[in-house]
Amino acid sequence: MNEKSKGIQSLAREAALLPQEEVLQITSKSSELVIGIPKEESLQEKRVALVPEAVALLVARGHQVLIEAGAGEQAHYSDSDYSESGARIVYDRRQAFQTAMVIKVEPPTMEEVELMGMRQTLISALQWTVQPTGLLAALAAKKITAIAWDFIQNENGIFPLVRAMGEIAGNSAVLMAGELLAGPDGRGALFGGVSGVPPTEVVIIGAGTVGEFAARSALGLGATVKLFDDSPNRLIRLQNALGQRLWTSTLQPSVLSEALRTADVAIGAIRGTGQ
Repeated sequence: MNEKSKGIQSLAREAALLPQEEVLQITSKSSELVIGIPKEESLQEKRVALVPEAVALLVARGHQVLIEAGAGEQAHYSDSDYSESGARIVYDRRQAFQTAMVIKVEPPTMEEVELMGMRQTLISALQWTVQPTGLLAALAAKKITAIAWDFIQNENGIFPLVRAMGEIAGNSAVLMAGELLAGPDGRGALFGGVSGVPPTEVVIIGAGTVGEFAARSALGLGATVKLFDDSPNRLIRLQNALGQRLWTSTLQPSVLSEALRTADVAIGAIRGTGQ
């Protein structure tokens, strides 16, 4: 091997040992956001806006989360669960409302709006059709940006948070009905699935998300389901979603009355009709 070839190989070996360039993504530092999670005080409201796992994700992204003491108790999350996820527990209710963003489950009350400052962001259910006009005026007076989670819609026209709540409500309704039927104050009956025993008859009024998941749960437990809705299109959509034929009917008073007379369980799942 001549001297020229040896020189080229030596340069190649040296180049292999040199640091090499690497393209790295340069991320801009996002501004810190302070988020307040107050304790829900509505009657029988047991939900909490953020679970500890969600708090941990926000804290990992550099945000601060202030949780009012006891906010997760009704949902079986302790203050220590939140503090271990990086949240700061506050004992003054006003502190949870004096943050850049406040996240709640239920619509705010007038007292809660009074605790808020100017130009904050509020994420909660608003249910503006049933709220007093004074509440909306108070939010507007403080220039609060109110984002109603019950109106958040994706590109497919679906309300994902409302649907999630509907799934929970539909499944829970059937499970609670099963406990009441089989309990000491009930009829001592199971939903079905027992050979030689007539299945429980369930009437579901409404073919929306709540009705769909109530029907799924009832059918899964072996019950007979009768489904009513005022829209034939929703009844067809639900049958296609379940992948099987169901006993369905539009809301005819005489047919509905007869079905309710013989039903073991009745579940109302019509949303926002006032009926």
